[in-house]
Amino acid sequence: MRLSALLGCGVVVLAGCGAMPVTGDVKAVDASQPGDSQVQVYAVPPREGATPIEVVDGFLESMTSDDPDFRTTRKYLTAEASRSWQPSEGTTVLSKAPNRTGPTIHDKERRSTETSYLLTGEQVAAVDAQSSYRPLVPSEYAQTLHLVREKGPDGKQEWRIDIVPDGLVLGQSDFKRLYRSVNKYYFASGRTDAEPALVADPVYVRNRTDPVTRMDTATQTVRTLLAGPSNWLRPVVDSRFPAGTALKSGVTSLAPDDQNVLKVPLNKKADKAGPGICRMMAAQVLFTLRDLTSARVGQVELQGAHGPLCSLGADEAEEYVSDKESGAPDSQYFVDDKGHVQRIPGSTKGVGDPVPVIGPFGAGTVAMSAVGVARDEQQAAAVSESRQHLYVSSLVEESEPAAPVVTSNAPKPADRLSAPSWDGNGDLWVADRDPAGPRLLRLADGAGKPQEVAVPGLDGGRIEALRMSADGVRIALRVSKDGHTTLHIGRVERHGSGESEQVSVEDLRRAAPQLADVSAISWSGRSRLVVVGKEEGGVQQVRYVQADGSTSSSAVLPGVNQVTSVAASDDEQLPLMADTESDGIVKLSPGDNWQTVLKEGDSLVYPG
Repeated sequence: MRLSALLGCGVVVLAGCGAMPVTGDVKAVDASQPGDSQVQVYAVPPREGATPIEVVDGFLESMTSDDPDFRTTRKYLTAEASRSWQPSEGTTVLSKAPNRTGPTIHDKERRSTETSYLLTGEQVAAVDAQSSYRPLVPSEYAQTLHLVREKGPDGKQEWRIDIVPDGLVLGQSDFKRLYRSVNKYYFASGRTDAEPALVADPVYVRNRTDPVTRMDTATQTVRTLLAGPSNWLRPVVDSRFPAGTALKSGVTSLAPDDQNVLKVPLNKKADKAGPGICRMMAAQVLFTLRDLTSARVGQVELQGAHGPLCSLGADEAEEYVSDKESGAPDSQYFVDDKGHVQRIPGSTKGVGDPVPVIGPFGAGTVAMSAVGVARDEQQAAAVSESRQHLYVSSLVEESEPAAPVVTSNAPKPADRLSAPSWDGNGDLWVADRDPAGPRLLRLADGAGKPQEVAVPGLDGGRIEALRMSADGVRIALRVSKDGHTTLHIGRVERHGSGESEQVSVEDLRRAAPQLADVSAISWSGRSRLVVVGKEEGGVQQVRYVQADGSTSSSAVLPGVNQVTSVAASDDEQLPLMADTESDGIVKLSPGDNWQTVLKEGDSLVYPG
């Protein structure tokens, strides 16, 4: 059994081809082979008198198609199973297409009326009903398909599947062909509308028309936005859309007009929003759709039951950026060979002459080993050369050296303080790696008494390094345990306010689980990280990892040797920077190769 796939113009039906091709070959596409996202796969119904194994194979391959409402796929099921099967309940992603073994019923008399086959494979990810992706440490997958004989419309007995798990089971290559990652946006909880911050919530949607909803990619994306944040992110974000807001019934396609204005028809629930809230709703839509190349949106107009509610242009939406930016291009900062902090002006994109920063970090008597700069570039935090003390100082006015704000009591430098990081709220974070009492610490606004932050999901691991996201609701951690250092992403929950505010890191999730040893991390943009690490027994690689922990083969960056730390900006057009043991500080600009910036220097960072 094979699925039919039409290539060439058959693919371009979505792009305006006037008719199906009448010449050329029809190519069989194996569901397990790597596929081009533009290959359209058509399901084939079971043949008359199909054997049980043919029914199982046909069903599995049919799940990899673009079959509308999976109507052909359901023909492999009994009438009852066809009605009850819910393909949209989630997706199990395996490293390869599932294997099937069987029959598992060996009694000859029973096998004349029923049989079953075991589906097995290595599960590497799961996508839930909210389209939220979660990578998994590879684990064994096993499910059973049960088949019976059922009388067909012509009265003949045919083998059909009567017990089937809900959802889809796909090999990784088919999943990547069928789905794409998009970010939907919500507002960080606990902030006033005067200081909003948009937070990216990544989900996976169909590359083309969704078989169940019949919606195009842009419409699917807006639908998931209106459905609300993913369960993992829900405790720390809010949507400005009134409860129950959905697309107007029957809307399956959204596209901007010739003026790049996207009109979004909503149900009557949206009419409850006032003008200010409506503009924030429009900002959520604009930010959500701007990464889709098929939807070049310059302005969003939200429409209610009685006409237009509000509109917002792309330039106006920039007021909802997710951190306290200084308004100038991000500079880079590093520690020179004398332990002083220097700055490379942001306007030079990494090629300018470094200058000492203002204050004691630039010319003081205490040598530093690592630095973190607040996102408004008004102050910085630095760890002493011995890694025992953390200091905070102004970057805009001269001041005397202050007393350390955090001190580690660990005997060895490697067990003392990590490099510091600032979040978009202006809070300072650092990890004390003291084996006698490891701690994650936060200083509100970079001052006052350090507050210990609970991290219940560490499970005996130790935080080696951390980076805070610009939105302040996520933290990336390098965690060491059992001889390996892996990447985890946690949700930052805040309860209360002022001095009584309690902060914790909840629901740690392993990201990029194929990397057994991660040596450096940095946020790069709103919803991804750049990660330096190695697979088990492999060589060091630099790659991008999405905020949900997913990766792709195209996310691997050009190789560079012996990277010890990495730095990326929230502005993805600014170069990626890295510290190396052999070449000093190097940079990678978009579309270019790695270039040496400084032979001497360490701990280069962007603000954050």
